[in-house]
Amino acid sequence: MRRPLGLGFAALLVLALSAPGQADGGAAQAALAKARAALGRGDGIAAEAELRKAAAAGAPKEALAAPMGEALIIQKNFSAARGWLAGGHFARGDQAYGWRMLGMLERFTGNLDAADQAYARALAIAPNDPVIWTDVGRLRFSRGEQVQAIDAANRALVADPDNPRALELRAQLMRDQAGWDAALPLYERALLKTPNDVDLLAGYAATLGEAGRLRDMLTVTRQMIALNSGDARPWFYQAVLAARAGNSDLARKLMIKAGTGLDGMPAATLLRGIVELEAGNANAAVAQFDALVQQQPANRPAQLLLARALYESGDNAGLLNRFSADAARDDASPYLIALLARALEERGDRLGAAGYLDRLARAAPPAVMPIAERGSGDAAAAVRSAIAAGNVAGAGAIADAYVRQKPGMFEALSLAGDAALARSAPLPALDYYRRAAQVRYPERMLLRTVEALEKSGRGGEAPPFVVSYLASWPGSRLAARLAAGHAAFAGDWAQSCSLLEHLRSTGGGRDGRLLIDLSLAQLNADDADLAVETARRAARLLPGNGAAAQAWGMALVDSGGDRDLARQLLDKARRIDGDNPLLLQARKRLDN
Repeated sequence: MRRPLGLGFAALLVLALSAPGQADGGAAQAALAKARAALGRGDGIAAEAELRKAAAAGAPKEALAAPMGEALIIQKNFSAARGWLAGGHFARGDQAYGWRMLGMLERFTGNLDAADQAYARALAIAPNDPVIWTDVGRLRFSRGEQVQAIDAANRALVADPDNPRALELRAQLMRDQAGWDAALPLYERALLKTPNDVDLLAGYAATLGEAGRLRDMLTVTRQMIALNSGDARPWFYQAVLAARAGNSDLARKLMIKAGTGLDGMPAATLLRGIVELEAGNANAAVAQFDALVQQQPANRPAQLLLARALYESGDNAGLLNRFSADAARDDASPYLIALLARALEERGDRLGAAGYLDRLARAAPPAVMPIAERGSGDAAAAVRSAIAAGNVAGAGAIADAYVRQKPGMFEALSLAGDAALARSAPLPALDYYRRAAQVRYPERMLLRTVEALEKSGRGGEAPPFVVSYLASWPGSRLAARLAAGHAAFAGDWAQSCSLLEHLRSTGGGRDGRLLIDLSLAQLNADDADLAVETARRAARLLPGNGAAAQAWGMALVDSGGDRDLARQLLDKARRIDGDNPLLLQARKRLDN
């Protein structure tokens, strides 16, 4: 018998489900509709219950496979989901959906090649489906194909410019690529479509916080709590706000409310450690920071916090064993050097402490060096270690192979730039950094880009580049410091003062080198009295530093202050660092 013309699959399914003596088609259809509604809300448990009702009412397995797979994936019951999805037997109208669910399952369980194949099957059926392209973007990002992930996100938005999931992915990528302010409109567009989507609200809240819009962030977190008080994320974001305001007790209480939902999240581990440290629980802070450093061995701020926690816990032996090699590097943090000096003094090793104190007295800007990762064994660690060992040719060979293997991966491209810069090839380095910047632009790459511009004879491009970076990432302390230096060289002392004063007032009050620079900027901006006070604070922080002594002496000369003290300070600076044009000029004015 010929099939009736024009009768679609859905109608055939209804007829099949309604066949006398076989099934209750109406009940099955109603349960399926309720299941899909539950999936739309992200409620996998309710969806599974309705799908089992549909099965009991006679719905065929092919009609249940894709939605049941999604329901079980939501519940993280991956083995059960595989039983429904792995065969690829989906109802005709659900085929693209089913293959997408299989791709998601493979992605979540780490089978990335299998996920790629499943998504390819889905795209062959629905090549302009924005949700599939969004999932493909997430897969590509997890595979280190980050440039390709951006392309997939863009293709999803071409297919549907207002798709919330596509906008969410593009916003997440845009945060790293162009800064927090650039990502906010994308989140806002997505929330116009789904204003109560908790995942979107979480990303929006985090981005508002990074952009400095703290009141708006607090409003969004309260909305999240009203929607789902069991979600750990809004409590964490509020804890961050409390910690930034200096209320560590409140931050700690809020982290307790967050519960275990943030376990393993690096930012949460960092905050827990900071809160414990501020509360005087140094041993508990050591445990948190140690876990974070194990997870992220290249995280320099976490290393410094671990060093501080070890010192405050009284574990000087642990501090010295853990960080002596790091302190020996040319790019060692002055703070780390000071901690080790104190630890040695407390152990009675004044000679060992003196070596560290001498380095602090010089207070030279730290060198730009790669971080040598111990025991990792991957390509990134091999490149960093080779550069650190001076094997620049070997580093370049490994980095080039890494880029060929992962041509769209930020880490591969940025390390290839580092290797090129190390072998005095600044133009290739700039090209690698430009390509890496399509994915993200962290501070460490900003510093290397400026160095590459200067070494390639394009130093004039550095100041506007740094200003542009600071506009995109206004919280970058490194960019602000670089911009202040460029303003000083250009003779814009007012701008230099403004940038340095902001840094001082937002956590830089004990940075002696920053205070030296600020004093000189204030002096050149014709505020000699203020320069005296700033330089005095710098000299107290760095008592054996020639630059601090010189800044204080110069400020006293210009302000008409204590001439005998000014002469002593300038003589001290000369003994430590020798003569320089500014010192000679100040001595000449003093003698006249």
